Amino acid sequence: MDLAALREQQLDLAAKVIREDRLDQDPPRLIAGADVGFEQSGDVTRAAFVLLSYPSLDLVEYQVARMATAMPYIPGFLSFREYPALLEAWSMLSQKPDLVFVDGHGISHPRRLGVASHFGLLVDVPTIGVAKKRLCGKFAPLGDEPGARAPLMDKGEQLAWVWRSKKRCNPLFVSTGHRVSLDGALTWVERCMAGYRLPEPTRWADAVASGRPAFKRLQAIGR
Repeated sequence: MDLAALREQQLDLAAKVIREDRLDQDPPRLIAGADVGFEQSGDVTRAAFVLLSYPSLDLVEYQVARMATAMPYIPGFLSFREYPALLEAWSMLSQKPDLVFVDGHGISHPRRLGVASHFGLLVDVPTIGVAKKRLCGKFAPLGDEPGARAPLMDKGEQLAWVWRSKKRCNPLFVSTGHRVSLDGALTWVERCMAGYRLPEPTRWADAVASGRPAFKRLQAIGR
């Protein structure tokens, strides 16, 4: 695998990321959540998409795509491993969202191209990265209170907001994916909270992908 070529591709794509708010529909009518995982010891990639109405945040639709994993895990190049299944799940949606929350990094990546940015560029949709762990950069200690925030800095550049969404929970790393500003990304995440650590779009995407109890209850009542 030619990692030098992939690195150059990352840098080229990262330069095309739009880091300002350019939503076609503002406020959005539909907000999507996307989550990617791996099954069968990594041989199968699973991508889930959910569509939520805004501002009610009711679940409208969900789709799950599974496909053979085309690339091994290589730190820093995860988006190349994940985006094929994301594109497949995206193609299965009966309607397309105005804004997408991706469980992963946007520009908060060593070469400024996490999966949220990579996918956002491929389909040209406003995207936000909502990650659970830091990939690069440094930030000042956060207060314990919900809403505490600090900029994630790397090489003199702010890449994300480190934001504590809930007391006694580790913070989230909220970043520009594509066509959303850093401040806009955090604002939209704040608007999509419902008392949990994760915003509703990625919380539901994770629930659908993993078959969590909340989603199984929803299926049981035929919603």
